[in-house]
Amino acid sequence: MRPLCLFLLGASLAAAQPVGFGIKAGLPMNDFLSATQNQNLRYFATTNRYILGPSVELRLPFGFGIELDALYRHFGYNTFNNGPAGILNAATTTGAWEFPLVAKYKFKVAPLIHPYVEAGVSWDRIAGLTQDVTATIANVTHTTSTSNPAELSNSTVRGFVMGAGLDFKVLVVHITPEIRYTRWGARHFFDPSGLLSSNQNQGEFLVGFTF
Repeated sequence: MRPLCLFLLGASLAAAQPVGFGIKAGLPMNDFLSATQNQNLRYFATTNRYILGPSVELRLPFGFGIELDALYRHFGYNTFNNGPAGILNAATTTGAWEFPLVAKYKFKVAPLIHPYVEAGVSWDRIAGLTQDVTATIANVTHTTSTSNPAELSNSTVRGFVMGAGLDFKVLVVHITPEIRYTRWGARHFFDPSGLLSSNQNQGEFLVGFTF
């Protein structure tokens, strides 16, 4: 019982401070990659349906605030090329760390419910990329691996982010469901054939839990 009381006391003190710490989780509202195929070359993309990471918010007077997140997501794509020289299969898996820095304004609607809007900038960096390639030429199979495939155009990109949500205060916890939109200034991935490219428009549904 005593540890529980100490925990609640500590959480109450943290909630009274101008800096809040917590986590954010959610899911992407669109695929990270656009993939298609032609007669010989085929791309197949997958986007894992989760986003997760820590969050910190500086709570300023008059409803203003500044928030910084570090959000991770995982995705990948497969390549199949049946050309005159032979057959090539490649499996690419990677993740990306997204760092949105936004200014927020919360409207006073009710004592414990505050709608808010936000806008700022975001950086996105590819992490843990691995491509395993299996090529069969003249009935001889070769296997190689790389962390810098030809489709990778930019390992880091920057964009503009905006969003809107609700801040519910339950005891000492702020619960913040929101929708965010990001327009990236460049593509992470782009294949010269035009069959594979990363989307520059990104939508996310996120829920934050912050003390």
